[in-house]
Amino acid sequence: MAGDTLLDFYNLDELLTPEERLVRDSVRSWVQEKFMPRVQQSFRDGTFPTELIPDLGELGIFGVTIKGNGCPGLSYVAYGLAMQEIEAADSGLRSFASVQGGLSMTAIDLFGSDEQKSKYLPELASARMLSCFGLTEPDFGSNPGGMLTRAAKDGDEWVLNGTKMWITNGSVADIAVVWAKTEADDPKSIRGFIVPTDTPGFTANKITGKLSMRASITSELVLEDVRIPAGNMLPNVQGLKGPLSCLNHARYGIVWGVIGAARSCYEEALSYSKNRVQFDKPIAGYQLTQQKLTDMVQEITKAQLLSWRLGRLLDSGQCKPHHISLAKRNNVQMALDVARSARSILGGNGILDEYHSLRHAVNLETVYTYEGTHEMHTLMVGQAVTGIPAYS
Repeated sequence: MAGDTLLDFYNLDELLTPEERLVRDSVRSWVQEKFMPRVQQSFRDGTFPTELIPDLGELGIFGVTIKGNGCPGLSYVAYGLAMQEIEAADSGLRSFASVQGGLSMTAIDLFGSDEQKSKYLPELASARMLSCFGLTEPDFGSNPGGMLTRAAKDGDEWVLNGTKMWITNGSVADIAVVWAKTEADDPKSIRGFIVPTDTPGFTANKITGKLSMRASITSELVLEDVRIPAGNMLPNVQGLKGPLSCLNHARYGIVWGVIGAARSCYEEALSYSKNRVQFDKPIAGYQLTQQKLTDMVQEITKAQLLSWRLGRLLDSGQCKPHHISLAKRNNVQMALDVARSARSILGGNGILDEYHSLRHAVNLETVYTYEGTHEMHTLMVGQAVTGIPAYS
């Protein structure tokens, strides 16, 4: 990432608490010191730097907003700022954190028993245990209610069969939070299960050949007669409300995270344009380059203010799902546009991996799709403003 100055055109810093600024600055310092020296090689090799996982636990970025059971219990804005600084490095790193802290831990905190919370949350918060979240299937992404994975009760056990696809952290997880139907063709019967990944019949196959999110672990989960104790079912939710509530928490992390990616691209393009000389002056002195940079500042600043307000709505209990959809839709599109524009300022050099903008751009193509596609969030906001669902 070029430069050491955070882009804060409207002085958003004044709206943050000292604790929130401390979280932001601590995570940013760690990212610069520990992750950035590795990200180029990780992306080249298609590997995730697992040696850094204990550091992430020590940073306290898992389960940021959860109170108790070893979790910090901080504000949603603090959580967002942490995700922003992590994704300023790479979307794959933020995805790792989002799945661990925003999906799996949220599911256990919201819907688990007291025993499940006390058993798993401290281990997950410290990264002594890793997790993944099994919802998406090969044929069911935007329509999770169509899932084919089944859970059948057999005495004091549940038996799970099915396949989950595009599962971040799948091959390194110690537990998987898996969603399955207990009755065929009935979305209302969907339940969540905590599945230890060393259970016989559970397989995690690493997905290779990715052109995006290369510094991230992505897997296919296969469950073949996987038997788990009845007590591993999440007791306090049934139906799609469970997984969708968790997705909203993770989507909120994306809302902030992509600002970090966009800011890194802007900083890189600004620095490059001041030093790249063409026709006897820096390209930063040309009108078209300044228009590109101004557009970046404008859109990043709008996204920052939108995200801050969304965080405060969550902190006050006023946030609705369509508020998150609007922010996810806006901010991911913004970040993708900024990354592409930054790459254009870098010219031919922008295709080299010593620069970061194109890596951010290809990662953001994935973020544009996952945790609800751009199109699905469009329809969710459309339903909120018209009162008419347009999903079919």
